[in-house]
Amino acid sequence: MAPDQFRPVYHPAGHDNELRAALQDLRTGRWLSMRNLLNNTPAWGLWTQRTQVLAAVAAGSDAVQAWRAEEPESLAAIVMQCRVAVERALRAHRENHARTQELWHEAWEACRVAAHHGPNDPVPWVCLLALAQLDEKQRLEEHRQAPPGPMLFPGPWGLLAEAHRRDPYNREAYHRMLQFVYGRRSGGHLSEAVNFVQWAASSAPAGSALLVLPLFVRVERYRRDRGHERALDLHWVTEDAIREAMLALEGWFAHTDPVSSSLLDLNHLAHALWGAGRFVEAARVFDALGPFYTTPPWQYRSQNPGDPTLAEEIFLRARSRCFTAARDAGC
Repeated sequence: MAPDQFRPVYHPAGHDNELRAALQDLRTGRWLSMRNLLNNTPAWGLWTQRTQVLAAVAAGSDAVQAWRAEEPESLAAIVMQCRVAVERALRAHRENHARTQELWHEAWEACRVAAHHGPNDPVPWVCLLALAQLDEKQRLEEHRQAPPGPMLFPGPWGLLAEAHRRDPYNREAYHRMLQFVYGRRSGGHLSEAVNFVQWAASSAPAGSALLVLPLFVRVERYRRDRGHERALDLHWVTEDAIREAMLALEGWFAHTDPVSSSLLDLNHLAHALWGAGRFVEAARVFDALGPFYTTPPWQYRSQNPGDPTLAEEIFLRARSRCFTAARDAGC
């Protein structure tokens, strides 16, 4: 296909073809493919990722409820009921719905049930971390525990530790903690987010997606600073920005299988390398993305971040620029 004919697509399953098939069935109310997929998911990282994506679709139907009715002892069904309950509570919170407190309580109970039935599963603890966002004033004691290091904030560190113990460096767990930082009413400053991701990435092993976390915070800083700085694009070519991008490339991307990686992580890495002027390196990430892309972070480089068409145009320009540089370099 000629470069000017390429059009990226977004799909929550990304390169995961089995997940894509299960989502297709789930959208029609059928749950057997979801059950079979989860029963054959071999690793906690992939389990976490698949249950999260499935819940985003299942939350709009009663498919998981029907599954639980048919197989009440299924651990996968119990975890998915927890996932769906949390997704519904988070949506209610975002929409300021009158039932938010009720849904929050239901989700919390579903998490506790799932944790009891699956004591080695990180997902119930990841879900409890997600619910911590709703406690913006940190009224619950489990959401204001003392931090494990200096320059960090009181928060749900015990929940993060439980998820980490079951699946060390679980990607979603640390992203949920980052979202908690953003939502804190008593803080929520970007300096806290910066300190957190630096702390998380500093101990992450090669191949860990936590090495990409600093790129998410850099995008958030850019988003918040729009209109308040001159020469804002210099944000991406500072020494710190280039170091973060190269660490994610060499420490994470070079040691992992892009096919099983988060599309958001790949897009943030491609975006960071492009912004840093590392076009040849970025071309490797664009190649790994294949036909897929996500609207963030590209949307924040447009004049209207709410217009997904503009985000796609910026993605395409960046991709073309990087592939041209790679060809010119003989790569």
